[in-house]
Amino acid sequence: MPELPEVEITRRGIEPFVLGKTITGVVVRNPNLRQRIPRTLARILVGQRVKRLERRGKYLLFQCDAGSLIVHLGMSGSLRAIDPGTLPRDHDHVDLVFGATALRLRDPRRFGVVLWKAGDVSGHPLLKKLGVEPLGDRFSPEFLHRATRGRRVGIKLLLMNAQVMVGIGNIYANESLFRAGIHPRARSGSLSLARCERLDRRRGAHTARAGRGGRHVRAVVLQRDLEVVEVVFERALDHAVLHGGGSDPPPVRPVGIANTDDRRFIAVNHALRFLPPG
Repeated sequence: MPELPEVEITRRGIEPFVLGKTITGVVVRNPNLRQRIPRTLARILVGQRVKRLERRGKYLLFQCDAGSLIVHLGMSGSLRAIDPGTLPRDHDHVDLVFGATALRLRDPRRFGVVLWKAGDVSGHPLLKKLGVEPLGDRFSPEFLHRATRGRRVGIKLLLMNAQVMVGIGNIYANESLFRAGIHPRARSGSLSLARCERLDRRRGAHTARAGRGGRHVRAVVLQRDLEVVEVVFERALDHAVLHGGGSDPPPVRPVGIANTDDRRFIAVNHALRFLPPG
């Protein structure tokens, strides 16, 4: 699943191809995504100029003259800049055509979203309850400390709560907590300001590094001669087992749990493995 830094990289990668450009065509091959694509989408979008391309959580917002196109990549989606004449492959569901360039949405699992919101996009049901951006200025140790007060849920569950902060998925929650030395099941309300500061530093360094490179992100750029070049950003993981790859880690004692050699448990419906600090 594309995580927040990957979505931000996608936004930056496609922005030069859409900013200030007018949509000249829309092709919908399969409207049956997580939410059905509106039948009127092509009629609405053709002639609209993209004034801004922004990101809210993991949603890409193509802000146009009369409203905004909302795009979510779901679990397996990607956006590619292509020549409009490129033949579609399996799972190529939507094309947005900008004259001599097109953006093609490929989504094998069809968990993505392509929707239109007239007027102010912030009032859309998918967006209006979203919390603070973890890469934005409002996120701070003080904010995190306030958000944890009185909460008994595990800190990992809180980090992944989109109504508190947006875009932190299983992978980055695991890695941020691991690097900060905080147990994923630690009660949120028990975290001191000092521990929130440590988590914020680790989160900031981790997401900033991921935002520069990305985790297995595929960003496709269209060169001047319209040759499609795929640029794959790869970030080496300190502990590949967090992503389900690599060999099993050696037996270690989980941080914050005494007298146990368990190395794996389920938190927020995701498997998590303990790894030696380092």
